[in-house]
Amino acid sequence: MRHPHVKICGLKSREMIDTVLSCGGKEVGFVHFAPSPRHLAIDDMAMLAAYVGGRAQVTIVTVDADDATLSAIAAKVRPDTLQLHGHESVERTAEVAAMTGLPVMKALAIGSAEDLQEVAKYQTVADRLLLDARPPKNALLPGGNGVAFDWSILTGLDPKIDYMLSGGINANNIARALQTISPYGLDVSSGVESEPGVKDAGLINGFFSAFEEAMHSMEQKRAS
Repeated sequence: MRHPHVKICGLKSREMIDTVLSCGGKEVGFVHFAPSPRHLAIDDMAMLAAYVGGRAQVTIVTVDADDATLSAIAAKVRPDTLQLHGHESVERTAEVAAMTGLPVMKALAIGSAEDLQEVAKYQTVADRLLLDARPPKNALLPGGNGVAFDWSILTGLDPKIDYMLSGGINANNIARALQTISPYGLDVSSGVESEPGVKDAGLINGFFSAFEEAMHSMEQKRAS
């Protein structure tokens, strides 16, 4: 049985990084997108990435960023992964990977089975895929809206496809998510916030506890 790794995204402080690492988090995400309440300047992301110091993977989230911005992130932050969370085309995704020399994770909005057609297109150019809920109408942000989608849509995917599940995941629904599908990773942001952009140590701890409990329960059922 696959044991997904957890990425906590939208972190903004050393204290919350420490909380995630103490819970066994394997990946942390910083957001560079001015409209987001989780936005960080490039220099701030660089300082936090240096603080992580290789204890976890560092992913930087961008939204339709230009070449200059992506080059600056690659040079100053030197993340493990660039997450493209905008309307980047297949061609643009390949271009970013070649230009920066960094692994790229492309976020795709999922609202129906038809949206899975995009998976086949992007998996040839992206190192990983992030399957997120389609934003509500009039939403200002492409992600971090606290909205989940029908995870059963993903049961038809090739199990070998490396994807992270995102969109409204929290301590209350993580068990149901893992009972429905088996992603390689879990991306959590708003589900561990007390308000948009404000991570909560208690909620982070609670999520990891619920995650491990769900995994343990599934392993016991499989063994019985």
